[in-house]
Amino acid sequence: MNIAQEAPGAPEEHGYNVLGVPLAEVIVGLIAFGVLLFVLTKFVFPRMESMFQQRVEAIEGGLVKAEKAQAEAAALLSQYKAQLAEARTEAARIRDEARADAEGIRADVLGKAREESDRIIAAGREQLAGERASIVRELRTEMGTLAVSLAGKIVGESLEDEARRRGTVERALADLESAGAR
Repeated sequence: MNIAQEAPGAPEEHGYNVLGVPLAEVIVGLIAFGVLLFVLTKFVFPRMESMFQQRVEAIEGGLVKAEKAQAEAAALLSQYKAQLAEARTEAARIRDEARADAEGIRADVLGKAREESDRIIAAGREQLAGERASIVRELRTEMGTLAVSLAGKIVGESLEDEARRRGTVERALADLESAGAR
């Protein structure tokens, strides 16, 4: 005997298929699936596709913008580096010019200081020479007077005569100078 024959109410007798599911439910399920598939393909999938496409375009646009921004940033960075290098060379040039100017000013100041020092020294020497000449004149006069007075006391006569006194004084001074030079 056959299993289907033994069991009363076998699946084929009451509209069941091989799986044991009623055939009417399978047909209703297939129709519902078809309607759902139609609605999804007609309305939902195109919207999802357009949203997906918009999203892809937005992402690609964002990537393009990011690449542009990165390119601009790289250009700005290279421009900044070039300006920085130019500023550094300009600063070095200004520093060198300042050093050269400072050296020139220093040389000028030293030259002027030397000139002023030489002028002061020359003026001092002239003043000393003038004072020395004045002192020497005073000393000669005083020495002449003292020498005449002393000679008058030694000789015992007055050497008041001007001509004699000058000759005597000049000889005494010449002897003193020659003794001092030795």
